[in-house]
Order: sequence, then C-alpha cells, then structure tokens
Amino acid sequence: MLNSLGLPKPPAQTRVVVAMSGGVDSSVVAAMLKDEGYDVVGVTLQLYDHGATLARKGACCAGQDIHDARRVAEAMGFPHYVLDYENMFREAVIEEFADAYLAGATPVPCIRCNERVKFKDLLATARDLGADCMATGHYIRRMAGAAGPELHMAADPRRDQSYFLFSTTREQLDFLRFPLGGLASKAETRTLAARYGLTVADKPDSQDICFVPDGNYSAVIEKLRPGAADPGDILHLDGRVLGRHPGVIHYTIGQRRGLGVGGTGDPLYVVRLDPETRQVIVGPKEALARKVIRLAEVNWLGDGPMAARAEWPLSVRIRSTRPPAEAVLRPLPDGTAEVELLAAEEGVSPGQACVFYETGGTRVLGGGWIRSGR
Repeated sequence: MLNSLGLPKPPAQTRVVVAMSGGVDSSVVAAMLKDEGYDVVGVTLQLYDHGATLARKGACCAGQDIHDARRVAEAMGFPHYVLDYENMFREAVIEEFADAYLAGATPVPCIRCNERVKFKDLLATARDLGADCMATGHYIRRMAGAAGPELHMAADPRRDQSYFLFSTTREQLDFLRFPLGGLASKAETRTLAARYGLTVADKPDSQDICFVPDGNYSAVIEKLRPGAADPGDILHLDGRVLGRHPGVIHYTIGQRRGLGVGGTGDPLYVVRLDPETRQVIVGPKEALARKVIRLAEVNWLGDGPMAARAEWPLSVRIRSTRPPAEAVLRPLPDGTAEVELLAAEEGVSPGQACVFYETGGTRVLGGGWIRSGR
C-alpha cells in the first residue's frame, strides 16, 4: 500500500520537508500534509537582505514572509527552521542576473533559484534531515510513468509553473512532490487555507522577482555593477541613428514602449542588443520573427536518451506567458540542441528558457536556455 505521496509506509512514519516561502501555496501544502498525519518539517530559506525587506509585502523568502511561515508551523504544530542562504543566493542567482543583463540577455532568475538553490541545496538539506521526500507549493504535477516519475503541467493552466521548473532532473523528481498541481484553481488553495485557519489565507501572490520588488531591474543592476548604464546609440536596422539611450540594461528584445524615438512612421521594436558597442538596434515587428533557436544547458526528461534520435517532434514554450507551439528538436553532438519552430515566433531572446512539451499532451520533456535565434 502506498500513501498519498506514493511512498510505501504510513504517513506517521513518513517525514516530509516542506519548502515554505511564507505564501499561501506552500503554507497550505504544509498544513494539508500535517493534517493527513505526515511527519512534517517546515524549512524557509532567507535568500536576501532580511533587514531591508522586513516590512515589504508581496515578496518571498525574506522579512514578513519568514514570520508568516513560522506562524503557520506554530499553528499546525510542526517544527520550522530558517536557513540563511543569502550568500549562496547572491552568488548563484543575483550575480548571474546582473551579468546576463549586461550581456544583452533577458534572464529568468526564478528558474535559476529552483535549479541551483531550492532543488539542489535545500533538497540536500532535506535528505540530511532524514526526509523521505520534499514537498513544495508549485503548481505542477508529478505523475507515475512507464520509465519512472514524469513531470506534467498543472491541472489549472492559469497557474501552471512548468516553464519555471524545466531544469528539474530525474534524480530530483524522484524526491520531490507537488501536492497542489492537481487542484482546479487557486480558489481551492485559498479555501483550504481558510479551512485550516491559516493567517495567510488571503495573502496576495507575489508578482515581481523577489529581489526586484518594484520591477526596476536597471536600478538593481546599477547597484550591483556601478557604471553599467553607459549611454549609446539607438540604431535602425538600416543603419540610421535614431537617437540616444541611457544604457542597454534598460531594454529587452521585443520592447516597443519607452524607446524614445518618435516620428519614424511605423512602430519600432527592439530587435537586437549589442553591449560591446552599446547599441540598441530597432526595426519593424516582422524583424523579430525567428524560426530556429540554439539552446545550451539542455535538460532532457523524455524517455530514452535525447541523442538516440536525430529529431523529436514536440511543442515548445519560449516565454512563460505563451502557449506551447509545435516544433522539432534536434540534438547536437556537443550536448546542445537546436529547435526549429513550425511557425516563426517573435521576441526570441537570449537568456530566456525554451521548454519542451509532449505535443497535444501535458508532459514536460525538459528544456534549455536560449543562446541565439535566426
């Protein structure tokens, strides 16, 4: 007999470490598992400047959120630990975030945090605590497959977080559990929070990157890399100089608003960034179209080795907000890969993730980091 987490022992003999961010999702996971009789241990990571974020709302893993997680643990009667991961988070996530922007890329730090901190170091800590598995509040499903556990999109497509978890490895997937992935809506999560009497039942979701609370990326980068915002020229694809900009770090591929170049007729979009020459290259919308994408750091979760086939028909998502689009994946000899989209897409940006999905299904087949597109 397997328990609700798929393990062959009674809940009372099953220790589960719950990664608690202080929000409603992970709090409900901890309360739910405790209510089912599991041996729950809550762990919260303090990831950045605790003092500066103490009174800030809508964050994660700092300040008020740590207190919220602790109160949930006290109310439900399970131990709770706070681990100081500030230095690790800065080195593994924040520093790369700044360097990526300086290189003209558009990074996704939430993926790196899951990959390098939560599903690596925290997972190792969970094992050290004698846990049988680690549970999180992510909206994604872990399902049994013929070749082992599989990763699937959440039941509620509006809450699906599979884009941010593509780099989860097979070994990590063996140990991870996602109890909320099968819920039909976020409303169900809040109903559960109210049922358990949790103080975070009505707490709003965090909207921004945790260490960029006001969405002002450039201010964070300038603080980390003084002098990063060197001005330069805004060039049209045809070579015309249209104006000046205050720094490449203020722009992203596909951006239309705030370019500071008016009176040119048709709308212009950022097509390319050249940090070395400090140039922002703009052009018409059609200039953004890309059909072939080169990927690095590929994580493959499909059945059998990725290199076993010359081509894999699948669907890919090149932005978290876009639906999967049909494509062909071609493994390359150096361990990288190339994706050819059946229909060109706009806004393919280095630094973003390209996530693979089973065509017409919910299974996540892995993904990689976009290096270039054409």
